[in-house]
Amino acid sequence: MRRPFRSRRSPDAPPPVPGGLPAEPNRFVGRDDELSELTRLLGESRLVTVVGVGGVGKTRLALHAADQVQKRYFDGAWLAELAALRDPELLDHALAEALGLTDHSSRPPRRVLTEHLATRRALLVLDGFEQLIDACGDLVAELLRRAPGLRILAVGRRPLRVAGEVTFTLAPMARRDAVTLFTDRAAAGDPGFRAEGERLTAVRELCDRLDRIPLALELAAGRLHALSVEQVLDRLGDRFRVLTEGRRDAPVRHRTLRTAIGWSHELCTPEERLLWARLSVFAGPFDLEAAEYVCGRPELPADRVLDVLAELISQCLVIREETPAGTRYRMLETVRAYGAEWLDALAETDRLRRLHRDWYLGLAAWYELDWFGPRQAEVAAGADSALPNLRAALELCLETPEDAHLGHHLAGTLWFYWVGCGRLTEGRLWLGRALALDSPCDESRLKALWVLGYVAVLQGDNAAAAGALHECREEAARTGNGPARAYAVHRLGCLALLSDEMPRAQRLLRSALDAYRELGELNSNVLMGQVELALSLVFQGDLDAAVVLCAEVREICEDSGERWTRAYALYVLAYAAWTREEHARARTLITESVAIHHGFKDLVGLVLSVELLALVTASEGDPAEAAVLQGAATRLWASVGPPLFGSEYFSAPRVRCERYATELLGAEEYRAYEEEGRGLSADATAHRALAHRRPVPAAPRKPAAGGWGQSRGTRKPADSPTTRGGESAG
Repeated sequence: MRRPFRSRRSPDAPPPVPGGLPAEPNRFVGRDDELSELTRLLGESRLVTVVGVGGVGKTRLALHAADQVQKRYFDGAWLAELAALRDPELLDHALAEALGLTDHSSRPPRRVLTEHLATRRALLVLDGFEQLIDACGDLVAELLRRAPGLRILAVGRRPLRVAGEVTFTLAPMARRDAVTLFTDRAAAGDPGFRAEGERLTAVRELCDRLDRIPLALELAAGRLHALSVEQVLDRLGDRFRVLTEGRRDAPVRHRTLRTAIGWSHELCTPEERLLWARLSVFAGPFDLEAAEYVCGRPELPADRVLDVLAELISQCLVIREETPAGTRYRMLETVRAYGAEWLDALAETDRLRRLHRDWYLGLAAWYELDWFGPRQAEVAAGADSALPNLRAALELCLETPEDAHLGHHLAGTLWFYWVGCGRLTEGRLWLGRALALDSPCDESRLKALWVLGYVAVLQGDNAAAAGALHECREEAARTGNGPARAYAVHRLGCLALLSDEMPRAQRLLRSALDAYRELGELNSNVLMGQVELALSLVFQGDLDAAVVLCAEVREICEDSGERWTRAYALYVLAYAAWTREEHARARTLITESVAIHHGFKDLVGLVLSVELLALVTASEGDPAEAAVLQGAATRLWASVGPPLFGSEYFSAPRVRCERYATELLGAEEYRAYEEEGRGLSADATAHRALAHRRPVPAAPRKPAAGGWGQSRGTRKPADSPTTRGGESAG
């Protein structure tokens, strides 16, 4: 009798926690009436936009409301911060990133978003869309039309003007709430602070003169480490009038913004004002070294940057954060925008943008070198943190044709990030933009060409890949560029591998490896070429030679600390262990591969490893779990490209696993378990794969015979055993 379908989630496994809302940095104060009204509107309308002047607390209220109601949304509540974006073409990418979507395919990001959200019940918070209002309005309208379970809470200074939108205007705080907020923030810096007696009177006056705008109140509270409340009041009078009346043509809301920010600027020392302006060139988080290089120029020596930065932090003008990449600093968008105006007034914007670009060109080059070594995880985290600034640097590189070579260089240098960290789609965007510029075919352009070919290969876009790689090979041969020619030949071999042209793949990959050896090249790409050659040998039946190649790669990786390529070598070695019926060893190898790929967000490697793990799991006697993993892999392939690259060779483990599990479970039960797996996200899939659950022995049955590549008439290795189920040999 067949076992009834059951949930396979372990009772010990932590429940999934969907959503991407940040933790609140400190206590949320006041706004009870506004919070109640906003949550009521979210219950009645699918699109609510919170509008108000800069610094009035729109984002904080929206996030607090989203946190209060997120239990209503089965698929979670998510925050997309858009303030740093200026390019409408990056809007879809930013939203996909906020939702945790990693898509390797050549599908447009808009399609990925709509398909992901189509059947989900989720809340999406969009913050800081003003500079992209037309593009954002179009995106919101399409998402609401195609995703009936989606609700959107937008935050900005004006409405989106989309059908069905309900606008919620946030006014400054009530005086009682303003006093409470100011006192709370002041006490955070000085636990002995109390608003009583004459001080309470002064605090009330200060709140009123700051228009009870939360950002202004927090900035004022940050000043109390050096000034009394009365001293802050004394410094507001005339300066307020100058800041407000100095631009009579500005809208009222902008005058209020200057009231909220400008007074703090006036209280800064000349060095603090200068650093504030120069830091505005950063589009996202930055580290101290970047600040010293970009901002430490005339009037502010680099060795003074740290001390001045510390003062800006103490005044709440810069935020210090501990991230996976280490200590980072960032400015609130309102503060950054104010600094950018002063940078323009100082006529320093162009110079600072070039310095900023040069720093991130150097950082990318350093990261590329460090990728082949023990700091791979740090490089991945650092590149994630630097992404907004890398985008800004790329934009500047591509603004003028004379800087096109810098765009080629930066987009090509980031190959490790596009390929190894799940950024294929965005990488293709920047590489395409760079190569579209009319520029000479120099070394940097050749690198961009082979990287574009590599990205297109992994996306399954064979025509684009072949075009870029052939152009690169021909131009490299014409100009005598040996490295570029080797990389082009290598990636043409990879293209042949994924196109089931095994003899051609073997020939090209051996040629590339020979060229690398002559050039003295040794890095992650070179080792990956050796793994790809091993795969071509596996598919042609020469398993022993493939194992030798991958064992060598594994040893080099262990010596150098390289992990990304190591994970692909482990994939081949795990398959070898499975063919020798060493199922425990195969599981150890392939689960390590899963862990590494998931850590780097490399969906290509992750889905291949999950497919092989499913086969190992079936062989261990747990066809139901194998079916769940097969279903999870099916969902992952939708974000990668053509399932198993359309390759019959790569499909063989899946076909064998499905055949065997179906034989044991029956078609109906197999499909039920597979459907359960289709509901797992990439994170949930990796968590499940790494849970090391004990296999449930299945009734021994002999699986159907067949090996990798046999459907194409290739030679079956003499020592390749048939898959086993439980203790029964096939």
